[in-house]
Amino acid sequence: MSVPHIAVIGGGAWGIALAAQSARAGAAVTLWMRSPPPPGTRRLPRLPDIEIPPGITITHEVPRSADLALLAVPMQTLRDISNRLEINAPLIACCKGIERETGRLPLDILAETRPGHDRGMLSGPNFAIEVAQGLPAAAVLAAADLTTARTMAALVGTATFRVYASDDPAGVQLAGAAKNVIAIGAGVAIGAGLGENARAALITRAVAEIGRLSEAMGGRATTVAGLAGLGDLILTCTGRGSRNYSLGLALGAGERLADILASRSTVAEGVATAPALLALARRHHVAMPIVETTARLLSGEFDVSRARDLLLDRPPAVE
Repeated sequence: MSVPHIAVIGGGAWGIALAAQSARAGAAVTLWMRSPPPPGTRRLPRLPDIEIPPGITITHEVPRSADLALLAVPMQTLRDISNRLEINAPLIACCKGIERETGRLPLDILAETRPGHDRGMLSGPNFAIEVAQGLPAAAVLAAADLTTARTMAALVGTATFRVYASDDPAGVQLAGAAKNVIAIGAGVAIGAGLGENARAALITRAVAEIGRLSEAMGGRATTVAGLAGLGDLILTCTGRGSRNYSLGLALGAGERLADILASRSTVAEGVATAPALLALARRHHVAMPIVETTARLLSGEFDVSRARDLLLDRPPAVE
């Protein structure tokens, strides 16, 4: 049996982690980076504590063929990167968010830029450093066809990285995008001293909001209760390693968004996703008060105190 070849596009923390995991799964791996390190370098800036396994080839030349291509690039650059791909392989989007200018989800972009390719979405509660270290984790890989999803999942999954198949790409993509926005809101709640009860309530009601929009877009509300939804919300709304949550913490403590962003070299996708997600909800006539409040807070329309009052003054409804 031949060794599968997996191409990982993107040399950030998540790309490095997926390359290490793919090698762990027994694949020959090519890791594409815009600017690869000098020959012989086996530690990369985004995860300097991780030594790149010898079975991974690091290159700036995009592979022409592979058994699977994992696109681990920032959401807002996915279109540009995929437009330049000439790889003959099924494509897996490994970024979470919504394209700011168009309101498109990752698989919508791949359908436009790489028509004719099998495509899927990998999502779940995964911090890159832990996946790179081989610590136990789980994810979901969604495609329109369940058999395709299972085939793709089998190429990257191992005993310590359990990859479940799903035929609800709409729900998985939406949940992965929305959790970044909710994580900012959760961080604001803790940073502003509103307490653990407030954060728990926010996470729980967010599941209901995302589920409503998922159904309106042809997905399933039950998907939001799984790894891509609730699982990712738990991780990103509580873990200090979450970029979106830590940004919310700083906002809640009174820091200015511009100052927070200027001090960082990493991307908090929730900042760009919030207005796009709100626009998507309005287009589908779905009320998402937590998302709306977070988006308006990020836009500078009002402060944390006003955001708190807007959410708490809503009349209680039936759960």
